[in-house]
Amino acid sequence: MLELTNEQIGGWVASFLLPLFRVASLLMVMPIFGAQFVPNRVRLLLALAITLVLAPNLPPMPMIDALSLRSLLLIGEQVIIGVMLGFVFQLFFQIFIVTGQIISMQMGLGFASMMDPANGVSVPLLGQFLLNMTTLMFLAMNGHLVAFEILAESFTTLPVGGGLLVEHYREMAGKLTWVMAAGLLLALPAVTALLVVNIAFGVMTRAAPQLNIFAIGFPLTLVLGQIIFWLAQADILAHFQVLSVEALQLMRELAQAR
Repeated sequence: MLELTNEQIGGWVASFLLPLFRVASLLMVMPIFGAQFVPNRVRLLLALAITLVLAPNLPPMPMIDALSLRSLLLIGEQVIIGVMLGFVFQLFFQIFIVTGQIISMQMGLGFASMMDPANGVSVPLLGQFLLNMTTLMFLAMNGHLVAFEILAESFTTLPVGGGLLVEHYREMAGKLTWVMAAGLLLALPAVTALLVVNIAFGVMTRAAPQLNIFAIGFPLTLVLGQIIFWLAQADILAHFQVLSVEALQLMRELAQAR
């Protein structure tokens, strides 16, 4: 008859389940893999596959009792680390959604929105366009593989049971404000050009009060805004490379993997 001791069960829990919680938390929060259109079973199977590959190469895990309070605390620690690493990528993708929303509001296209299948919310049309393009470029540059590499390194730099450095993450939290700043910088050229167009229409209205600015200005602003947005896409790859490197570097700093 097969008998298992508490030490054996604790060793199995520590060697496989604890890393699984960190990997699964990252996949649940990370864009693309954590999107609503990805079934939970697919994410779970992917987390199991990644954990099976990582488990033999991970540092020794602490011996714990599977039903003790310490095991619950360690599980919560792994969940927090995985969520924080995935949250950085969420912020990175939100930059382009914010950019599209700012440009849409400036050109009068803010009313045009569509359902985002990844998050289940309504987003501006230009924001969804930039999000889809960013997703394709992110996968083309193997950004998801870099994220998994950082995740694997985090088990060495942030070992299971090593505790969370509160001061370190409090310092890193101040760097997360770059999302709104990056979104404004991306939208600044288009917003400036559209501001000049609106000022020109204001001068025309002042010079010719009988001119129906709503019948003429809105369609022209919409057409010119689309042209300006199309011209602004010429530099989107350069901005994407800079922001993606910054996001990955921030993720490495959160994981203390340098």
